[in-house]
Amino acid sequence: MISDAPAFLTQFVRHPLTTGAVLPSGPALSRDITAAVPRAGHPLVVELGPGTGAFTRAIQRRLAGRGHHLAVELNPAFATDLARRHPTVEVVHADAATLRELLAERRAASADVVVSGLPWAAFPARRQQVILDAVVGALGAGGVFTTFAYRHALPTRPARRFHRLLAGAFDEVTVGRTVWTNLPPALVYHCRRPLHRAP
Repeated sequence: MISDAPAFLTQFVRHPLTTGAVLPSGPALSRDITAAVPRAGHPLVVELGPGTGAFTRAIQRRLAGRGHHLAVELNPAFATDLARRHPTVEVVHADAATLRELLAERRAASADVVVSGLPWAAFPARRQQVILDAVVGALGAGGVFTTFAYRHALPTRPARRFHRLLAGAFDEVTVGRTVWTNLPPALVYHCRRPLHRAP
């Protein structure tokens, strides 16, 4: 994480609304957010906003060569570097809102797990809704969506709005423990069984 910090900070300064953080996530948060990735079978795992790859590495460890890992990154510098570091991951320079189209292009009916590193609290309402609709539309009936929130941002209006959106989109939304060792401290939302799929 420390070695990635300068690159992350540079991209935050250049693109604060899409990068959303000044440091990459730590190993404890990475373990929590990727816990839904199956350790058996051949799942399709989609990662949104991988950045410098903190969650990417954890997903790859859990997959251990199985399944397919599709990483969708809007920042071209991050996407290029991630593809170089992780040649077994399919890295796509694209908007997370196009997720259903990306799966259709790959003839994939649905994703088993979607792991998000996107800065939801930095997004306006419409952007939150559009991307979450894409996630719900991409997941299978038993699919799992995980994302995180910074503890200090939970009282803000965008964070509260996003939590309400999650509750309306999934049958079960559980909030994980606070990872105090992360900088800044964060927690994970584990969202299971999407309630509807967008047309």
